[in-house]
Amino acid sequence: MLALALPSPSAPLKILCLGSHSDDIEIGCGGTILRLLSQNRNIEVVWVVFSSTKDREQEARTSAAMFLEHAAKKEVIVSDFRDGFFPFDGTRVKDFLEGFKPVSPDVIFTHHRKDAHQDHRLIAELTWNTFRDHLIMEYEIPKYDGDLGQPNLFVPLEKETYQQKVKYVIDGFPSQHSKRWFEQETFLALMRLRGMECVAPSGYAEAFYCRKLVL
Repeated sequence: MLALALPSPSAPLKILCLGSHSDDIEIGCGGTILRLLSQNRNIEVVWVVFSSTKDREQEARTSAAMFLEHAAKKEVIVSDFRDGFFPFDGTRVKDFLEGFKPVSPDVIFTHHRKDAHQDHRLIAELTWNTFRDHLIMEYEIPKYDGDLGQPNLFVPLEKETYQQKVKYVIDGFPSQHSKRWFEQETFLALMRLRGMECVAPSGYAEAFYCRKLVL
């Protein structure tokens, strides 16, 4: 199996995480972030949440702190774009995202371009508009709309990692507990399905869509 060539251990691995809403990054790629940080402590992460209320901002920051505990350097940015209205405020959203060009990340985690949520789709499109020479991994978010597809990149997760991810998500966002889909069985089920598809040793994995990759 070919291995992705990332920066040498002496150089920091720079990661940019983009999420439309307060829990998107955690649900979409939280396990992968935890796995990377367990394998390499020389990682710098910029974690960007585009839409949040005052209460959800605190949840977002608390959750990010849990997931990024072992990062060598971290920056968490939470903005207040209106939930559900990103396409109608596209100019401001694009200007905001353009401001992260200087990060020059090695890896970018963002939404899937075919996500059924309009906010998610716009962030995915603008990610590709803004970062044209970067490794971009599009994550998936389970939802009522039933928009899951056929991802082409998988990250197997050890038992400790996928269980920790689910715990952090549930503990980090108490405001979402009233939603019928926001429960550990949902998150475990999706990771189990992707783990089966990639024959993960633990049976669990996260999956991504990668349009362009150079090995």
